[in-house]
Amino acid sequence: MTHVSVTVDDGHLAALDGVVQGLRARGMQVEQVLDGLGIITGSVQSGALGALTGVAGVVSVDEQLTTRLPPPDAPVQ
Repeated sequence: MTHVSVTVDDGHLAALDGVVQGLRARGMQVEQVLDGLGIITGSVQSGALGALTGVAGVVSVDEQLTTRLPPPDAPVQ
């Protein structure tokens, strides 16, 4: 599963529930809806990532990147 952030355009903020339903219909597991920002976070299978852009109101779909630091007692590299 790939964690993603979906940005919704301003014109669809009032109908955010419809956008969420469209994303779920295309395989996204919605974790959080940030109403005021127009951002929806969740996860989706890697092969279904492109299908999310076809939902009405979706401006962009961005993969969430993670960074891990070594533990404090790890040797310096």
